[in-house]
Amino acid sequence: MKKRKFWNWVRDSDTGERTLVLNGTIAEESWFGDEVTPAIFRDELTKGDGDITVWINSLGGDVYAAAQIYNMLMDYKGKVTVRIDGIAASAASMIAMAGEPVEMSPVGMFMIHNPATVAIGDKKEMQAAIEMLGEVKEGIINAYELKTGLSHDVLSDYMDAETWFNAKKALELGFVDKILFANDEEEKAMEAVEGMVFSQRAVTNSLLDKIKAQSKRYVQPVKPTAPDNRVSADALMSRLNLIVH
Repeated sequence: MKKRKFWNWVRDSDTGERTLVLNGTIAEESWFGDEVTPAIFRDELTKGDGDITVWINSLGGDVYAAAQIYNMLMDYKGKVTVRIDGIAASAASMIAMAGEPVEMSPVGMFMIHNPATVAIGDKKEMQAAIEMLGEVKEGIINAYELKTGLSHDVLSDYMDAETWFNAKKALELGFVDKILFANDEEEKAMEAVEGMVFSQRAVTNSLLDKIKAQSKRYVQPVKPTAPDNRVSADALMSRLNLIVH
């Protein structure tokens, strides 16, 4: 059974330019399978020439597929414009870095996080998986760093926290170059508005801090009571009677 491709090429008959649509999961089925392969994508990319526009609306997917698409787009001879019309998250955000320029819808979202995998085996095999993920992360950071100019440590922290950016913040940090549908005056007005960023780790830590604060407020420590060593008069009389007799 023929596997479904996760991309679609559209030719603009008026200008001769081509449009690449990446919609949904990047390589939902095997990128290296019998039907859907890197070679097929490369053949379709190089079948024509001239400028291309890449529209992205994807939550991500296979990081290796995304890496190869990024490399092919970076190596393409024509101009590559990337437009994020919905979301570019995870592996899809790496593909977006191949655009020059990268344009983003004012209602779009951009997300970066650490790569993840599933592994089984003994301690040695688990350690190998950890080291592999570390190397994959470094490769992804290289793409972000090349586009944004942000430092390695800043990008690594954003990935550790699984960070979401709106269009304004993505523009501010250099992940995108322009906000779609906004003219020069509107972009200048947007610069006066602080961009928003959402961090999963920051939200979790904030919630934990609030829980701790509430616990300290409502749960008062119980003071230990001193042992009562007093003896009743009746008990003392009983003891005296025992001594007398």
